[in-house]
Amino acid sequence: AVTATITRRLHKPSSTLRRESSTQFMRMSTSTTEAKVEFPVQASIVTKLNAALEPTVLKVLNESHMHNVPTNSETHFKVVVVSSKFDDMKLPLKRHRMINTILSEEIATEGPVHALSIVAKTPDQWQKMVEKSDGDENLAISPSPSCRGGDGSLPKRNS
Repeated sequence: AVTATITRRLHKPSSTLRRESSTQFMRMSTSTTEAKVEFPVQASIVTKLNAALEPTVLKVLNESHMHNVPTNSETHFKVVVVSSKFDDMKLPLKRHRMINTILSEEIATEGPVHALSIVAKTPDQWQKMVEKSDGDENLAISPSPSCRGGDGSLPKRNS
């Protein structure tokens, strides 16, 4: 099993994930930000994806700080998963459905996750992406779509 990279920003943006103004892409990093708060939803996502997909790359990014939710929320995530289990799934939709099934408790109507952005690649696809980025494992990944506020059921951000 691969050790997942968990990137967490609490209040201020860090260099581990930033929006590049010229390219409008996010830069992925293998570094992590230590947090003194426990994040059970993020830990559950990592555990379930590791167990089900045996990924060679797993990055779980809590993007809740980019939305109108209280500090330290676990409501918006991006997962980047590279697994040979996707080799027979040519359509990204099938991979997304598989991940949605694995995380069905987290993304259920009454579950804690409001939004999940997924990048699911085969090892060959990932290797080609690495080669295109001059061997840089910290690839530029398209940013998650902007949140449109959902159904208004999320708690308001603490000021």
